[in-house]
Amino acid sequence: MNSWEVMEHAAELARRGEAFALATVVWRQGPSSSQQGSRAIITADGELHGWIGGACAEPAVIRAATHVIATGSAELLLLGNPDQFGGAVPEGVAVIPISCQSEGALEVYIEPVVPVPHMVVVGRSPMAQTLADLARALGWHAELIDGPDFTADGVGEQSLVVVATQGHDDERVLERAVAARPAYLGLVGSRKRGAAVLGYLADRGLPKAALDRVRVPAGLDLGSTTHPEIAVAILAELVQLRASGALAGGTAGPPSVQSQPGTAVDPVCGMTMTAGQRSLSLDHAGSTYYFCGAGCRHAFEKDPAAYTIADVPDVKGEARC
Repeated sequence: MNSWEVMEHAAELARRGEAFALATVVWRQGPSSSQQGSRAIITADGELHGWIGGACAEPAVIRAATHVIATGSAELLLLGNPDQFGGAVPEGVAVIPISCQSEGALEVYIEPVVPVPHMVVVGRSPMAQTLADLARALGWHAELIDGPDFTADGVGEQSLVVVATQGHDDERVLERAVAARPAYLGLVGSRKRGAAVLGYLADRGLPKAALDRVRVPAGLDLGSTTHPEIAVAILAELVQLRASGALAGGTAGPPSVQSQPGTAVDPVCGMTMTAGQRSLSLDHAGSTYYFCGAGCRHAFEKDPAAYTIADVPDVKGEARC
């Protein structure tokens, strides 16, 4: 995957509402397998797409990228021997020493890419129009769909759905919305009306757990309000839920990383790296050992007793291979 293909893949991930980090090589010192301008995408589960460097640089970038995704803050990494940078390293820049045989060095900028919330407002009332307009004013991707035209095809688990059909076939629309399992599903209406709609859907066999996720009435309770104020109350509730991390998806803030890759230390060279199905590993004496490359694995196979967990140095982020 070249740099332009990486960007195309990034656009596709953003369209699907998936958070990821974009890593770009902004400086290199040869010899190095990477080039200035090389790019890679790192997903929240630690999968890397593209090329950012070899066995020494890649694990460090993946670890930093998962942290960037979790915090929502960009980082600038200097990968190499600190002596290569002298005293010119700016404050706040993370230096990760590596001692690869190539003796190259890299400067990598890692930035979080978090999609904007996707809101679907179903209905044709002035309140529904106001709600969609307010969401767009926040930079959200908001769609306004009339009830008869609504299907679950364009709704995903990252979406925020507000059913504002207000008596016009609420049951059918809400049933379709429930099937999509969006991050947020709210019904505009009184508690009495909401109880009747949910009761009808329960009688039709919809699971209780799915119906319990429907917020009725949608929005913060502001008492007796006008239609524009109802729109404000609904949007305020969504902003509040996002800020608290209560939404499973549909967030434009720092996302919750549901699965981060594990790490392991190469018992031969001491390099800290990602431990996964694609990693080079070896089972010995009931334990699984991970290696940065075939050379370290071969050395371990020749004399396993020489490389025990107790002998592995505390590298504190240093990667040595």
